Amino acid sequence: MSRIVRFGVSVPRELLEEFDKTLKSMGFRDRSKAIQVAMRNLLSEYRWMKDIKGVCTGAIILLFDHTVKGLEDTLTHVQHDFTDIITSTMHIHLDERNCLEIIAVKGESESIKDLAHKLTTIRGVKQLRIAVVAV
Repeated sequence: MSRIVRFGVSVPRELLEEFDKTLKSMGFRDRSKAIQVAMRNLLSEYRWMKDIKGVCTGAIILLFDHTVKGLEDTLTHVQHDFTDIITSTMHIHLDERNCLEIIAVKGESESIKDLAHKLTTIRGVKQLRIAVVAV
């Protein structure tokens, strides 16, 4: 039997407003159910990434706030540590604050996972998605 646990979460007001609009349009009755779905999706994606082995190819997609001081230099330095697996990058300016970066990768899955982890933990990175396939 599952027990329900309540917990608090702090998020920027704009994110919550967008979340509420989205969950309403998706037909969710409340935030709790939508957050449960989001948590399960995150866990599923993590498990999938954890189980990938061998040589892979794919893309890491980053959404980040370029106004965060030092962020772009940090992203560049991290990417320079992975030139053996990065085959190309594309930088897209979305608006006055947000940029999208697509990093094409090919190499050992552990190296790709390491790069994704390092990028995720950088302050100013809002979202990271990874899509890889075994070669």
